[in-house]
Amino acid sequence: MNKERRKALQAIIDQLETLQSQLEEIQTEEEECRDNIPENFQSGERYEHIEEICESLSDAVSSLEDATSSIEEAIE
Repeated sequence: MNKERRKALQAIIDQLETLQSQLEEIQTEEEECRDNIPENFQSGERYEHIEEICESLSDAVSSLEDATSSIEEAIE
């Protein structure tokens, strides 16, 4: 791989890491929202919806981590 392509891939990695950081912040906020729901409402639809959001955000963060790792392997 030439230097130009490595540089382009590194720029993509940087963008993915920025997106991952932003997603993690939103995930943390959603988890705090979920954790602050009173216990007697934790079996309700709202809680379940927030739980699904947290799981989806976690999956998205994992996917970005995997993508970053794959690109890093390609650069090596």
